Amino acid sequence: MIGQMKSRILAGNVAIWLTIGLLTSLIGGGIAPLSVSAAQTQSPVFKDIGGHWAQDEIEEMVKQGILDGYPDGSFRPNEPVKVDQFIKMLILSYSEQHPNQERSWRGAFLESLTDENRTILKQDYRYFSFKPAMSGYWAKPFIDVASDLNFLNKSRYSDFQMDMTRENVAEVLFYTLQETEFLEDEQFSRSVAQSYGDLTSANDREQKFISESLIKGIMQGYPDGKFGVGQYVTRAESLVILNRLIDKTKRIPIQAEAEKLQRVVPTVGGGQRIVVFPDKQMWNAYDTLLQAGKLRGTNYDLLDTTLRLFKDEKEKKAVQQGATGDNAEEASIWLDPTYNTYGITVRLREGTLARNQEPIELFANQLFTYDATVFLRWFNSICTEVEAGRPLASSKQATVGEYTVNVLIDNTAKTVIFSTATKK
Repeated sequence: MIGQMKSRILAGNVAIWLTIGLLTSLIGGGIAPLSVSAAQTQSPVFKDIGGHWAQDEIEEMVKQGILDGYPDGSFRPNEPVKVDQFIKMLILSYSEQHPNQERSWRGAFLESLTDENRTILKQDYRYFSFKPAMSGYWAKPFIDVASDLNFLNKSRYSDFQMDMTRENVAEVLFYTLQETEFLEDEQFSRSVAQSYGDLTSANDREQKFISESLIKGIMQGYPDGKFGVGQYVTRAESLVILNRLIDKTKRIPIQAEAEKLQRVVPTVGGGQRIVVFPDKQMWNAYDTLLQAGKLRGTNYDLLDTTLRLFKDEKEKKAVQQGATGDNAEEASIWLDPTYNTYGITVRLREGTLARNQEPIELFANQLFTYDATVFLRWFNSICTEVEAGRPLASSKQATVGEYTVNVLIDNTAKTVIFSTATKK
């Protein structure tokens, strides 16, 4: 009798493990929900990641509910990542898990999207569950949403269960960055990437993707001085790459070369990028922006090459958080290195000119030097008229020293833009 009971228990256990194994293989080889999670194991969460260089990243993403391991308690960090696994993790990385285990898109992610892509999520993916399909191909929901957001081109993959090369990953990063951030200057990116000895073994299209991933500080080369064209990306490497994509503070610091008039500047979300200035004068003008901002106490920020000046902390917080409505900085002083242009934008609310007089004068003095008084007199006269509600022509132009200054005026919004460039 006891022997029969033991046989039945053993058979039941075998059936359970066979069922788990079958479901796991159907939904993605170890990155799907029906596998060992952090809650089911002790630290380290997987038996094969103790001391691994990516252990912290693996455990953090498990904690966030972005991935799981295999039924045997392993993660297999050094195995190549599959396309479908990578896409699933990419999509889940842009979401957050709530205490009830449900997920929703991160607010910062939604703000980064175009209006068109936000509409796609709101309408076509209103009921998106962030879960694998339980019938058909498990990864279809993740691939579909990534494709519709233009993060990848589905037609380029004949098999989504293939191992991903470094060029494959760079391509997905390129299109994702194009939709959620901005792309760096291609010529500059390629010039930086040329230092990797094997870059020329990639085709021109792939070189573009690789260059962007490198200049953004999301991917990096190997100690041998090569990028690793043709090599596969491991499961552990893919997690680190996605971590850098989502969290800009974790990206690899970019090294600028001062002798080439390069600067590392902060971008929205805590990121950085290299800006190449056309001449020493604009290089120095960036230092002036730093000084001008401090004249407003804490009511400013400097992102990219634009100094934003705020009325007060309340306005600063509203603008930085992307609050809807009429929230915008009351003034900005900016540089456009691509077109070698300088500018000042003012939104003429009550007290705007008085609050921002010092930083604007500092900037004008640095730019126009001996002719600064001429510019400031013209600047103040135009702003005073517009602020008082006395309509002016929508555009004006004047020569101040060696510069041509173009002015655009929106009388209704009481906004004036001064754009300055060297005379041709």
